[in-house]
Amino acid sequence: MEWTGLTVKKHKDLKGLKSQNLRDHMSEAELIFTALAELSTRQIAETEQAEGLRQNAQAGKKGGAVAKNARKELEAKTGKSVVTGENFLPPKKENKKLEK
Repeated sequence: MEWTGLTVKKHKDLKGLKSQNLRDHMSEAELIFTALAELSTRQIAETEQAEGLRQNAQAGKKGGAVAKNARKELEAKTGKSVVTGENFLPPKKENKKLEK
């Protein structure tokens, strides 16, 4: 994920996730910056009429950079990191089996 400066695996590790969906555990800010990166990527790809994996990957880098720049600016103004180890959802509890 270009905007976070982390790979998906490293972001999941930061949050202590194993098989859970990363997006389900993102904070409001993380979700908003993810959406900004996705929107920017789509609009850049459409504007550049990207075709194929290589051109769309380049649009993805550019779209991610838009969100990354916005994240850095917000962090500079608030002094708080957008990307955190906090989880939106509580950890999944183990189901207890009933004894017969």
